[in-house]
This record gives sequence, structure tokens and C-alpha cells, in this order.
Amino acid sequence: MNGPICKDPNIQEGTAMSDEFLGERRRVLENSFFAQRDRELMDKLREQVKKEALSAACGIKNPEALECLVKANIGPETSAALSIIPLVAVAWADGNIAPQEREAIRSAAHSKGIAADSVCCQLLDCWLEEKPQPILVQAWKEYIQAFAATASPEAIEALRGDVLGRAREVAAAAGGILGVHSISQTENAVLDDLASAFPS
Repeated sequence: MNGPICKDPNIQEGTAMSDEFLGERRRVLENSFFAQRDRELMDKLREQVKKEALSAACGIKNPEALECLVKANIGPETSAALSIIPLVAVAWADGNIAPQEREAIRSAAHSKGIAADSVCCQLLDCWLEEKPQPILVQAWKEYIQAFAATASPEAIEALRGDVLGRAREVAAAAGGILGVHSISQTENAVLDDLASAFPS
């Protein structure tokens, strides 16, 4: 008959230490993993908040355009200027804005995503009351050219489509409200001039 098995206390102690060490390493791994995940989630949340702030300020909805603006560290104020200057330039294309045309442009802008209580709308109201200096459009074009030099072709195309597309849509919608149902030649010329700031 075999006697009781004698367990070496050194082996038992070594096994316990190994298990404890392994447990510690596991906790470190898990904590590192979830800390990394938390950072990634927080980064995504911050980026989402930035996109929502930009969209609320300037009315830009295109995800690629918003992504491009966020990566370039463009704030709501700059994005509002980027979005609204084409609308203003087209509105003043004929040299003056009649009161009914002003209201038509406001209504059309609201229908195209520019909220009545947004910074963008406040700027639009100011610039529809008083014609901005030509340097404003020139500064816009120069900024677009500098921006295009650093952004991807896809991002630039998305921004072009969103910003100039809305300017064209607002001009057409305002014309419809006024019973014109078309964009004038002078408005088209301004749109073409603005488009020239983007890479061809």
C-alpha cells in the first residue's frame, strides 16, 4: 500500500507565486486594454462633439466635409464663414438686394439646413443688410486655396459640393420664392468665380 504523497512546499509556494504573478499580469493587461479603449472612445466622442458643433454653426451636413474641417482644427467661427460667404456673395451678385429678396434668401437658407438661431444665420442677416467688402470674398478664396493644398481630394470635393452646392440651391430656391425660378447670369458668374478657388 502506497503511503501519502509528500508535496514539496517549495513547489507549492512557487506555483502560488506564479499564479499570483499571472493574475497581476492579467489585470495589467485588462486595465491597459480598457484604458486604451476608453481613450479611443473619448477621442471619438470629442470628435463627434466637434462635428456636431461645426454642423450646428455652419449648416454643413456632409460627413466627409465635417471630418475634413475637424482634422484641420477649424472651429465653428471659421466654418460659419466658409459656409456663409458664398451665400452672401451670390446674394449681392446683382449689386443690391431688395427687401423681398432678402427674406427669400433667409427662407431658402433655413430650408437648406441653416438654423435660425445659428451663428451662420446671424452672420447671414448682418451681411444681407450691409454689403461686405470685396476683400471678404478674396480672403475666402485664399483660405480655400491654402486649405486645398493640405486636404485630400475627396475631402475637398466634399467641401466644394456642400458649400457651393448649398449656395446654388439657396439662389435657386430664393428665385423660386420670388417667381424667377432660375439663377441669374450674374449669380452664375459669382458661383463660377468661387468655384475657381478649388482645385480643378
